[in-house]
This record gives sequence, C-alpha cells and structure tokens, in this order.
Amino acid sequence: MTLAPSLRSQVLIMVERTDTAQEVGSGDVPVLATPRLLALAEQASVEATRAHLGPGETSVGTRVEMEHLLPSPVGAHVEVTTELTEVDGRRLVFTFVARDRHQVVGRGTIERVVVDRARFVERATR
Repeated sequence: MTLAPSLRSQVLIMVERTDTAQEVGSGDVPVLATPRLLALAEQASVEATRAHLGPGETSVGTRVEMEHLLPSPVGAHVEVTTELTEVDGRRLVFTFVARDRHQVVGRGTIERVVVDRARFVERATR
C-alpha cells in the first residue's frame, strides 16, 4: 500500500433525469439527489486510491459528513473533486468539493478503511 495525502481524483457529470431526487426516491424535485452527490464523491475517493492499494485490497466507506448546499438542475455540469487528506494506518480521510460552473454546490469528508477484499466479502456473506 503506497497511500499518502494529496492523492486526488475528479468525477464530472451532466445531471440527467436518473440523477434526480425524484428518480432515486430522496425527494420530489428534479435536481441532483443528495444520495447521488454522495455516490459521486465516493466514486472519486475510490478512484484516487485504486492504483495505490496492494493486491487484493480495496477500501470501504465507514463515515461521511456532507453539506448539499445548492440545487443542480437537469443539464447542469457538476464536478466533484476529492483529495486524500489523512492516512492513519488503514484509515483514509478524504475531503471533497462539488462545483457547478459557477459555485460550490456541496462539500464534505469521507472516511474509508482499507481491507482485504476477499476476507471482507467472506465475512459479509456469512
């Protein structure tokens, strides 16, 4: 495992109808759903570390703190940037910021833990 603070990744999407609160069931408005924003941030954190984990390792989410500040309608472009800010043994802490073309629409932190993929899946399916 060669993880160190400052690893970054970005995910860019154009908000589609399938990304909206109406479609994912988290509300009844046609804007980027909060769970979808979180999924994008998690995706970016996974991508930031993928090439730096050892064989058979993966990371799993353990804690999230997020502010969804502004709505993003269908057609808006949203970029989520994630940065690894802390490595404490197997515990990883990321910060993320989501922006549209004009302003910050969300931000937060994600904690993940590096695990052995096969052992994790085996324990989860007992």
